Amino acid sequence: MLNIGCHLSSSKGFKHMGKEALSINANTFQFFSRNPRGSKAKAVDEKDTAALNEILQKNNFAPVLAHAPYTLNACSSDAGLREFAKNTMASDLEIMEHIPENMYNFHPGSHVGQGIDTAIDFITDMLNSILKEEYHTTVLLETMSGKGSEVGSTFEEISTIIDRVELNHKLGVCLDTCHIFSAGYDIVNDLDGVLEKFDKVIGLQRLKAVHLNDSMMPYNSHKDRHEKIGKGSIGLDAVIKFINHPELRHLPFYLETPNELDGYAAEIKLLRENFTECTL
Repeated sequence: MLNIGCHLSSSKGFKHMGKEALSINANTFQFFSRNPRGSKAKAVDEKDTAALNEILQKNNFAPVLAHAPYTLNACSSDAGLREFAKNTMASDLEIMEHIPENMYNFHPGSHVGQGIDTAIDFITDMLNSILKEEYHTTVLLETMSGKGSEVGSTFEEISTIIDRVELNHKLGVCLDTCHIFSAGYDIVNDLDGVLEKFDKVIGLQRLKAVHLNDSMMPYNSHKDRHEKIGKGSIGLDAVIKFINHPELRHLPFYLETPNELDGYAAEIKLLRENFTECTL
């Protein structure tokens, strides 16, 4: 089965997102943990989270994915912003305990001129200070496109962060197809080679989720501009090959394409039609 969903708004609550996902034939979804450009999170509604958990269980959903706000920068040069990042993620992980066995994704951040080494020190310090053995949520580092001073545009940077975290069995990776293509990993012409490198540097066992996006920008452009499936420089054929790859087909895929709900429904239908069910 193809485990696929899209990014949904959490403004109407968890139960509403579950129903929206079902309405477009999705069996997972992603949502922002709080306002993507703000700081406040909604109080947990126990009845609402229980209703969502019931939907997830009854419909055999793949893990849902919470996305940290864009304002979170764990490697900022501003100590106050780093503290905000730590407090935000700590709060988010407490909230995620109400939706157990799911995942939380964040951008590693931007070093704003301090350099990669300093940035990685800050990121790992944050993770070491907030991860707890009792948490049931897997925290994912997202692969980035490398625009500006972004951290995480190479597999080596992601691997170094993971290796320096004490409870790194709580960590995984979310691979964004638009980002890695833009970062210089040629998933169109050399998908096997890219995955071999990922396995050698990070380990494919760490790959837990995929942001499935086409790219408005060309290969190795280091620009982060998502495009609808089949409308960009990655193209439909490469996306279909990607979701059917034996090392990837079991993963949950989350669309972040520039769409409304009906557009996501059409993309999910297209991808399900082009997914080859395993007969073994």
